[in-house]
Amino acid sequence: MTPLALIRHAPTEWNEARRIQGRADIPLSPRGREKASRWQVPAEFDGFDWVASPLTRAQETAALLGLSVAREPSIVEMDWGAWEGFSSAELAERYGDEFHNRAARGIDLRRHDGESPREVRARVAGWLKRVAASGRPTGAVTHQGVIRAAISLATGWDMINKPPYKMDWASVHLFNLTPDGGVEIARRPQRARQIGKPRSHAGVVRPATTCSSPQRRSWRRSSPSARCCRRNF
Repeated sequence: MTPLALIRHAPTEWNEARRIQGRADIPLSPRGREKASRWQVPAEFDGFDWVASPLTRAQETAALLGLSVAREPSIVEMDWGAWEGFSSAELAERYGDEFHNRAARGIDLRRHDGESPREVRARVAGWLKRVAASGRPTGAVTHQGVIRAAISLATGWDMINKPPYKMDWASVHLFNLTPDGGVEIARRPQRARQIGKPRSHAGVVRPATTCSSPQRRSWRRSSPSARCCRRNF
């Protein structure tokens, strides 16, 4: 098995306004930069090969985490086409029932001039096969759409029903890759109850199963509850 760790970039102003980003190259917001500066990648990932999406928000997050990364185009965010820059409410107003009908298709959602999640999953699967073939433990700073694709590959999730577990966007998402590029979930994401702590206690998490100190025992397991079709990418 080849270990794989995925981290979503910190927030941008479009995230905070709940606007769809996709391939739009939006930098981190001041709040996002401040938040990422308090995150810490657990020491268990120190020996990993790290890559990042070429989009600015992923590159900035990697830099704030102190990671030396190679650019990996295969883990860029999903292309949302003409929907980028709009909120869900604005799209519903513009497209009416067509928007809701498309959103209900889950993995086969097709926006105007963009990718479907199924196409993203195929793109990510190709990259995962290359990582598995290398046999090198790998970490990536990437996007919500890519992490959702990895979860779908691991579980068969159709993105219509709720995801198998809550996706915590301030956590490391851990997978194992089989020699043929298959994907398995290694551990569900966990994080600190409060991320406003000094750097040594905050942010991207050390799983609770490895913690021994009283402070680290405060880390919790995420409960399975989340909307299945968030569009704040």
